Amino acid sequence: MLYKRSSQLFAEAEKVIPGGVNSPVRAFKAVGGTPIFVKSAKGAYLYDEDGNRLIDYINSWGPMILGHAYEPVVQAVIEKAKLGTSFGMPTELETQIAALAVAMVPNIDKIRFVNSGTEACMSAVRLARGFTKRDKIIKFAGCYHGHSDSFLIQAGSGAITFGSPNSPGVTEGTAKDTLLAKYNDLENVATLIEANKNEIAAIIVEPVAGNMGCIPPNKGFLEGLRQLCTNNGILLIFDEVMTGFRLARGGVQELFNITADIVCFGKVIGGGLPVGAFAARAEIMNYLAPLGAVYQAGTLSGNPLAMAAGLAMLQALDSDRAIFQRLEEKTAYLAAGIDKVLKANEVTFTINSIGSMISVHFDVAPVVDFQTAANGDNETFKKFFHGLLQEGIYIAPSAYETWFITDALTYEDLDFTIRAIDKVSKTF
Repeated sequence: MLYKRSSQLFAEAEKVIPGGVNSPVRAFKAVGGTPIFVKSAKGAYLYDEDGNRLIDYINSWGPMILGHAYEPVVQAVIEKAKLGTSFGMPTELETQIAALAVAMVPNIDKIRFVNSGTEACMSAVRLARGFTKRDKIIKFAGCYHGHSDSFLIQAGSGAITFGSPNSPGVTEGTAKDTLLAKYNDLENVATLIEANKNEIAAIIVEPVAGNMGCIPPNKGFLEGLRQLCTNNGILLIFDEVMTGFRLARGGVQELFNITADIVCFGKVIGGGLPVGAFAARAEIMNYLAPLGAVYQAGTLSGNPLAMAAGLAMLQALDSDRAIFQRLEEKTAYLAAGIDKVLKANEVTFTINSIGSMISVHFDVAPVVDFQTAANGDNETFKKFFHGLLQEGIYIAPSAYETWFITDALTYEDLDFTIRAIDKVSKTF
């Protein structure tokens, strides 16, 4: 495939945008080469500025469960835009989507809409600190909760060592209130809690990790976190920005029948438009201004275009309960096909999948946390990525990102993908 127009556009972008992109992973730094510039998308396909068609497995990093340019969402946005794009005042639409979200998700009474997943997670942590009157939080290595200062922390030299910033601009003071744990390791979490008794406000976790590839929780891990939080007066925050309304109608809480104290949403809840939300039982949410003292605000929160798109998306998911089964079946079909051809070509690999999330890791050992994810052969992944790109398939340009399956994918698309992987893997 030729990417002449994309290369020209990237060169122009570099002159006026840092790195030529508005989000770092788009820059292809992890895989090399020049980013693809998209012109349009429909269903399961992307169409780039050079006229190439690509089968899409990132789906705007998750929200396009029903495919790109899903007609009810598009029409909802068009009709709402005719009435005005932003008011900074309450609208009936906000209540309608809030009521639907509360009805779909277990264990939440109230929801507050914001403008991104980052803002949702940042606000959830502030709310947890205000509710518990404690300062520290625990996060997990490899779990990404946006670029708020509290989340950009790397590990210290031991299990109970305070974190240190791994991004300039994050202060040491902020870092000391963020404790880093190992995903799928309850003993490590328990050690951190014991060393910081009565100081931890919240544990925030991607209940199914999607930012070190797809990594499901080990059996008992989420249940153990719930018990540790309950026993120690800590709030459990599920970051369901990726998994919410994707893995089940009610997200991971429904899927595993585990109760979180606060749940964060994004992506899907806006039908692909910029939006986020956080939700909890009334006792916690009532700590928010204007009812309580924990301040959170945003002029564009509840933006009518995002609310219209999100309501159309949630209504579609709520009315089609079979969609999650269809997505799971397509994912399982793809995983089985990839497994077969990679084994036939004697490639060292591991496949992780759950629901409509899947990732391929080029290492034989189980991938259960950030350390094991980092053991994958990145040089093989680069060949894999660019090989698939030449075959007309777009996966995330990073070995540390999950793939997302959309209902718009046909089994013909999946078979095409499996054949392409067979072809590419013969060149390793």
